[in-house]
Amino acid sequence: MRKYTTISGDTWDAITYKIFGNCKYIDKVMQANIKHINIFVFPAGIEINIPAIPAEASDSLPPWKR
Repeated sequence: MRKYTTISGDTWDAITYKIFGNCKYIDKVMQANIKHINIFVFPAGIEINIPAIPAEASDSLPPWKR
């Protein structure tokens, strides 16, 4: 599990977007950080756990590359 240290003004969706490039995994990031679940806008310096997300197979790839 990776760590991310917040900067002032970070939100759950902003953190997830910075790490994964979209907000698709926001629920997994929040679940990995239950003790911070009530924070909506983070102050600087909070360490957030970033869970490993398995790579997804793309339907646009040919079968031998999936």
